[in-house]
Amino acid sequence: MTDRERIAEAIAIANIPTLLMGLVQMTGDRSWLEKPYRPKRGRGVGDNDSGGLSEEVQQEIRDAAVEAIVAWKQGKPLALPEPSDAELVEMLSAAMGERVPEEYGEFTAAQLGQRAMLWDQKIPVPEGFKVIVIGAGASGLCTAVNLKAAGVPFEVFERRATVGGVWQDNRYPGAGVDTPNHLYSFSFAPYDWSQYFVLRDELHDYFEDVADRFEVRQHIRFNTDVIAAVYNSDSQCWDVRIRNADGSEETRSANVLISAAGIFNPPAFPDIPGLDGFTGQRWHSAEWPADGNVEGKRVLMIGNGASAMQIGPEIQNQVESLTIFQRSPHWASPFEQFRKPVPEPLRYLLNEVPLYRNWYRMRLGWTYNDRVYDSLQKDPDWKHPERSLNAVNDAHRAYFVDYIKTELGDRTDLLDKVVPDYPPFGKRLLMDNGWYRMLRNPKVTLVDSSIERIDGDAVVTRDGERHAGDVLLIATGFNVLQFLSTYDLVGRSGRNLRDVWGADDATAYLGTVVPDFPNFFTLYGPNLQPGHGGSFIFVAEMQVRYTMQMIDAMARRDLGAVECRPDVHDRYIEKVDATHENMVWTHPGMSTYYRNSRGRVVVNSPYRNVDFFEMTKEVDLDDYIVEPRGRPEAA
Repeated sequence: MTDRERIAEAIAIANIPTLLMGLVQMTGDRSWLEKPYRPKRGRGVGDNDSGGLSEEVQQEIRDAAVEAIVAWKQGKPLALPEPSDAELVEMLSAAMGERVPEEYGEFTAAQLGQRAMLWDQKIPVPEGFKVIVIGAGASGLCTAVNLKAAGVPFEVFERRATVGGVWQDNRYPGAGVDTPNHLYSFSFAPYDWSQYFVLRDELHDYFEDVADRFEVRQHIRFNTDVIAAVYNSDSQCWDVRIRNADGSEETRSANVLISAAGIFNPPAFPDIPGLDGFTGQRWHSAEWPADGNVEGKRVLMIGNGASAMQIGPEIQNQVESLTIFQRSPHWASPFEQFRKPVPEPLRYLLNEVPLYRNWYRMRLGWTYNDRVYDSLQKDPDWKHPERSLNAVNDAHRAYFVDYIKTELGDRTDLLDKVVPDYPPFGKRLLMDNGWYRMLRNPKVTLVDSSIERIDGDAVVTRDGERHAGDVLLIATGFNVLQFLSTYDLVGRSGRNLRDVWGADDATAYLGTVVPDFPNFFTLYGPNLQPGHGGSFIFVAEMQVRYTMQMIDAMARRDLGAVECRPDVHDRYIEKVDATHENMVWTHPGMSTYYRNSRGRVVVNSPYRNVDFFEMTKEVDLDDYIVEPRGRPEAA
């Protein structure tokens, strides 16, 4: 098959709105943004492959795309290689069939690769300067790749045997992403994905590939636990105590300490009397044993969140029976491409034509990230606050309820159990892995009576029912309110960060830096989870970019210490809390792991991704107390 034939084969099934953006840049012809070619807005979170256009118009676009891509591959330069910010907003609006706010220009340029997110210059750090990174999951790898690109000496300590973080831990049946992996990946490290929503093994392979492709593995010490880190004001360094694989301990020092430990550890266990006394097999979903087998077993599963929604449909036909204990129902969205392979011709197009790949990713970013943000704001005049926040949120509710009814079919008896009484997005919106169809399976029982105790081989509920089983699965997630819970961190004044934050009230300026903890940066910190949807990966890239700017500023200005000013931190947190007050997660009656014991939202960000991009695109040293290198008394 010739190159032209391969391109034509791919274009025949390619996404029309994405092709149109490529045509604009390849030809410079802006008429592709207008009628009759302008796509209509898609519904839900699907790719809207046809753009809502007629077959005749689609074919005209496909024919033009073949010619344009063939010409480009033969050496014809792009007519519009770097659209302006205004042009990018116009293009994204056309691609999505809806208005995109004007402030998305620079943000779009960054995601398309026009503004480099991977650090692209050497940082002139002084001799002996070093960075320590804790963790080699997604955030840690992103940090390592950037530090290597900048020529900054660094070392990564990872407690596991290899890279990948949570994707090394999660081995339960059906484990995978609920965000498209073309989006759940680094902007600087594309990959030849086999599916649109891959499972755990391929995700882990991706992170292994990144470690090797960017040659950072040799900087990582595996099977190494960080026990504690203490800031030394005299040396302006962090003294980090580690435990090696052989049990020996040693202390290493670094000028900058970056925590990439994440929030999905350790596993959270419910406080249920008798839990430890269950007489059958028992394990947490995050600790699924290599020989864990549920074939032909009576399985009891506590929890119905993200991991349960993946496990249940996956094992339903293997087990003798599956009894699910639900504390409260979740909203779940359909997604058309679940378990669907990326056709080989499209894999070729995504790999061979970066312009197509980047615009495809950009469209996913809008769909899964900021698109729904406005609908999560409370309307004070809305007449139905008991069920939704505003008219758009209410329309989301109607759409999800109709979907649930369709999936349940004749099992209308389950509606009262599975339709939430709170607004959509009030808790983490899940992607439906076939959960509702699973509930129609005669082997599956959904129990919404609360658990009273575990007695021998059975879960006893408050209605007096006794549910016996052979295997108890605990699918209750992680204690995400306890940030940085795996090691001690002692700041300038001698206080442990755990004492500063208390049990569940972590705060950080930009979710990244904390007063009294100089030269310390925490990735995936408090108030950074994109609760309105989407991938955290780009948030991590923005945090790492900000951290790299600070290291660059320290090197170029000969600074030994940078510490967030308390007043800057406090004003930021006040604004975070005030913004949350108008959002769905503080809706009356809501109970969610996003909030702490006092009702404060600790996990989720109240901002759009584009807002966080603006906040972090340039370090402002006025936000910091700075000390010259080697002269802390001169601060």
